[in-house]
Amino acid sequence: MFLRIEDFLQEWKFETQKTAQLFENLTDESLTQQVTDDHRTLGRIAWHMTVTLHELLSHTGLTFDGYGDTDEMPTSAVDIRDAYLQNAKSLVEALSSQWTDADLTKSSSMYGEEWLNGLTLRVLISHEIHHRGQLTVLARQAGLLLPDIYGPTRESWIQMGQEPLQ
Repeated sequence: MFLRIEDFLQEWKFETQKTAQLFENLTDESLTQQVTDDHRTLGRIAWHMTVTLHELLSHTGLTFDGYGDTDEMPTSAVDIRDAYLQNAKSLVEALSSQWTDADLTKSSSMYGEEWLNGLTLRVLISHEIHHRGQLTVLARQAGLLLPDIYGPTRESWIQMGQEPLQ
């Protein structure tokens, strides 16, 4: 749980940069990649990550323009990336202008429960990480290169002249 907005913003900046790096490598063709026919596609997960930024925080009373659940998913990887970046930027601007640290200890109705706003921000980051992990698997299956996120990828180890772990 976050108790200071600045702490969230620092962590959020890192996490959104890593998500944006992953989105940079997506192609229009890769958006249809899925584990099985009855699971979300890579594009659907990326779009879910994008619209959740607005949807989740709208439950707290935070207001900002952004892509939401009712917006149709773009068919272009670039358009999804741009929408994600716009939502992430709008979220930061709204949070910085509408909340103080005291707002983090206020509670909001969230999916039938009461969550402190500081917890909601923590869940937002965990949600981002969770789905980014799913995207990395699908991106590998689609033959895409992955960016380093929390450490080097297999390809980065090879570029550094190291033997990657098996």
